[in-house]
This record gives sequence, structure tokens and C-alpha cells, in this order.
Amino acid sequence: MEPSLNDIDDMIVHEKRQAALEYQNEAWADGMADGIEPEIIADAAIAHAIRETIRIHGEQGAEALLESLRERMLAGEFSPNRTLQ
Repeated sequence: MEPSLNDIDDMIVHEKRQAALEYQNEAWADGMADGIEPEIIADAAIAHAIRETIRIHGEQGAEALLESLRERMLAGEFSPNRTLQ
């Protein structure tokens, strides 16, 4: 069975997310190597992400994203102790 266009689109988005995470991990490591505290790197990354989200989707879109992230955080998705099964 051949993958559908939606499947292909999903795979492309997944690959782009993986690449973006790799870029962010490299930037994080570079900042740490330069002596920047992780709290400062995190604050700058979050602020930049919110500014870009507002630029692209407006304040309501950013608010929706933040609410989604809040729900995911409370569900433990970002916990360093989370185990995937």
C-alpha cells in the first residue's frame, strides 16, 4: 500500500521538526559552551518563539499555542523524568 499525500506531508513535517530540534540543540550547546546559563538560553528561546508566533499567527494564535503548551506541560509531556512506552 502506497503512502497517501497526508502520510507524506506528515513525514515531511516530522523530518523538518527533527532538523529544527537538531539546530536548536546545537545553538543551546554553543550558548552553554560560551558560558551562558541555561535559564537565560531558555528565556531567550521562548521569547523569540512567542514573538515569531505572534508575527505569523497574531496574538490569538500565540495564546492558543501557549494554552496548548500549558496543557502538555501539566500532562508531563516535557518532564525530564518522563518515560516513553
